[in-house]
Amino acid sequence: MTFKLSNHATGEMERRSIPWHILETVLNHPQQIVAERGNLKAYQSVIDFGYGKHFLLRAIVDDTVTPAIVVTVYRTSKIDKYWRPS
Repeated sequence: MTFKLSNHATGEMERRSIPWHILETVLNHPQQIVAERGNLKAYQSVIDFGYGKHFLLRAIVDDTVTPAIVVTVYRTSKIDKYWRPS
């Protein structure tokens, strides 16, 4: 699938120091895709950002359009809040 980043998502990647190669991995091979509000979905994976602590990287995506649009992206330590059991 092809993805396009919104200006907001690009700014958030810079502000939050999220490398493109990590986001690209999550978008192409997410551990989970969770329905959000409306047409949005969270593509998410648990990632070690090199600090020895794991974070959940969430990319909020509208994949009903072509190319799919990444609306925003962020990492959180609150994995249990967003992770859905299989």
